[in-house]
Amino acid sequence: MSEVAVKNKRPFGFYVCCIAFMLERMAYYSAKYLIFAFVPAAVIVGGLGLTKVEAALIQSNLVAFTYLAPLIGGYLTDRYIGARYCIPVGLALMAVGYFFGGIATDATAMNIMVALVAIGTGLFKGNNSAISGSLFADSKQLDSAFSVQYSFVNIGAFIGTTSVGILVATTFAHGQVQGFRAAFKLCSIICAIDAIWFLFGMRFLKEAGKKPFKAGKYTEKKIETEVKPLTKTEKRKVFAIVLISMFSVVFWVFWYLTYLAAYDYGGQFVDMNVNGFKVPLSWFDSLNSFVCISMGPILGALWFKLSKRPQGDLSLFKKLSMGLALLGMAFLMLVFAEITRGVGADATSKASIIWLIVFGVLLSIGEMLFSPLGNSFVTKYAPNKIFSILMGVWIFATFIAGKSYGYLYAIASKYTIMQSYVVIPIILFICATILFLSDKKLVKLLEDEDPEEKINAY
Repeated sequence: MSEVAVKNKRPFGFYVCCIAFMLERMAYYSAKYLIFAFVPAAVIVGGLGLTKVEAALIQSNLVAFTYLAPLIGGYLTDRYIGARYCIPVGLALMAVGYFFGGIATDATAMNIMVALVAIGTGLFKGNNSAISGSLFADSKQLDSAFSVQYSFVNIGAFIGTTSVGILVATTFAHGQVQGFRAAFKLCSIICAIDAIWFLFGMRFLKEAGKKPFKAGKYTEKKIETEVKPLTKTEKRKVFAIVLISMFSVVFWVFWYLTYLAAYDYGGQFVDMNVNGFKVPLSWFDSLNSFVCISMGPILGALWFKLSKRPQGDLSLFKKLSMGLALLGMAFLMLVFAEITRGVGADATSKASIIWLIVFGVLLSIGEMLFSPLGNSFVTKYAPNKIFSILMGVWIFATFIAGKSYGYLYAIASKYTIMQSYVVIPIILFICATILFLSDKKLVKLLEDEDPEEKINAY
């Protein structure tokens, strides 16, 4: 990579990784919807005829294990094999997995699909992010780059979630038989195309991901490092990453809870009619993806501009604290909605849809301040020898949150709307304040004690 490419534009290899993410997420979010629709649907309309409970279990396993598997994939690419070689294999496994979904006749076949997709995701997800970060020697570009990449992820999610339902009911349908199976096979084709795309794009990745990350993270660095115990400086950086991952659990637990809150509260107490048109509550998902797509380039440009200031960019800890605060503000919108319609009033009294829209916008901006910057943080500070493992730790935090928010919702449901949606923002504001005020101490954890350690870190 030339120095000009580092400073003035993002390398094309970065967009190879972005498009790979976009296509993979398109297939993943389509399949996630399909599982819940296909498994409990009656056999006569093309489904498996199982229960919604079985569908929910299969879907939850897909989500859970696709967040666990990157830890294993990260271990392999840190120590034994270059990340770039794992990615097309992972996509091929996902393609086979989704094909199994298209021919499934029972829950066993669906679970085989989940297993194949989870293993494939383990080889793909964290490694693709790791390669993206490895393409930038100038760490000032990372926050900007990962914000842009997150827009690509959401483009894939947006296309998947908005089109698959239409395709199943129209294009792929035959009479009363819905096109579930054809849609799964389309997901398989998308992953196969993605694998071909990545193989084609490998030539633009330079040296990124050719060797295990213990040999060096960045493409233009040729320094080989021995497998030594972590230094004190590296241990501090690992501690900082683990600590931020704990805050990530807090963020994602409540972020997932926003969907239950939106569908629960919005379905009962928000007027979804706009000029005679009833807005589908499912469009809340589309609003989230749309805001993330829109904000990616804007925040990317902002972070890059701030990085050029004499005092530099805002620290990652401050940005993450802002993300937590915005999520807290999102929940306050439901409090204000409840006040405007009358606290404790019955369902005939409705709040304006504007509150739900602002709720969605705030949580989406908070997501953009949190999720893509975590990948940037790990890329900047993870020691080479455990680079992909720590990228997997960041992803694993989302798994913990995904498994926890259901229990939290059960607890919150025991209290009134005002009690729940006032306490939740308070928790988020406290976490945001702690993170913001601890900024200087946390930044010190990331400092190199001596030049030798700084050189060996890369």
